[in-house]
Amino acid sequence: MKAHKITQAPIPMRTVGPIKISGSIVDEKISVPLATYETPLWHSVGRGARVSALTDGIKTTVVDERMSRSILLEAEDASEAVQALNSIKSRMGDLNEVVAQSSRFAKLIDMNSQIVANLIYLRLEFTTGDASGHNMVTNAADRIIPWILTEYPQLRYSSISGNYCSDKKATAVNGILGRGKYVVCEILISRDICERRLKTTPEKVVDLNIKKNLIGTMIAGGLRSANAHYANMLLAFYLATGQDAANIIEGSQGVVHAEVRGDDLYFSCTLPNLIMGSVGNGKGIDFVEDNLAMLGCKEVREPGENARRLAAICAATVLCGELSLLAAQTNPGELMEAHLKLER
Repeated sequence: MKAHKITQAPIPMRTVGPIKISGSIVDEKISVPLATYETPLWHSVGRGARVSALTDGIKTTVVDERMSRSILLEAEDASEAVQALNSIKSRMGDLNEVVAQSSRFAKLIDMNSQIVANLIYLRLEFTTGDASGHNMVTNAADRIIPWILTEYPQLRYSSISGNYCSDKKATAVNGILGRGKYVVCEILISRDICERRLKTTPEKVVDLNIKKNLIGTMIAGGLRSANAHYANMLLAFYLATGQDAANIIEGSQGVVHAEVRGDDLYFSCTLPNLIMGSVGNGKGIDFVEDNLAMLGCKEVREPGENARRLAAICAATVLCGELSLLAAQTNPGELMEAHLKLER
């Protein structure tokens, strides 16, 4: 059978910014590459970036990080499943010895589970260094399963992935337990800057966030989400930096929170499922390597630090676009006017 030639699918890419970012992970002004067919996105993120430069910056905090793989095992009945599961969970040290045979960087840090009838859904959660970790955790799980089946012969194999992971699907479990980098970013914007640069007021942004992002998403049946368009910025950032673009499905689950503080606007984006890495699959392509280097994510650092830096920059980029769009939507006609001007 003749192999099909690998070709390229060019996507317009532009550098936007710089974005002023603060915090323990990133504390500098950084321009970001964004690859997208929705070219007004560059201008939207750019406006948010210009606002950030007039403040103390977008403070980014990585709350947690982990990559999960849920294996599916079967017992004879629920009672047997509970007994085996309790024993397995008590043997983290033994399991990490097994994991160490699969990778220098993977480390099992937690396990969560669900029992349905005689089925055991065991969600294994790992740290994975600077890689996003899809293959790393699957490889580790592939080592863990035969060990479990040897130690617990009453159990049977069902699947390497039982969908309790939950990979590339919008689920509650990822928002609750986290998958990838859990990042919170925050900015404090004066009333003057809101009015001059965003053409709105703190009160209007807070009001629209409640009515659109919170209530609107709730009545639409949204799942652990309350945002306007996280997915736009995530896709553009993911494609520019060699990430698995399908992970924007869970990545776009997140919450925007806004308050009026005194005379200022406090605006925050929480992203609990940012799955990304600075090494691994999707890297090695020239433009990706150049972009990662431009973002300072190819430096010699302790394992995991480059990936955390990348996630912090990504989250700040999301905030810029989210802030700009919400501000635009407080004014009738502004959103469509921008699209007509920039796309037509």
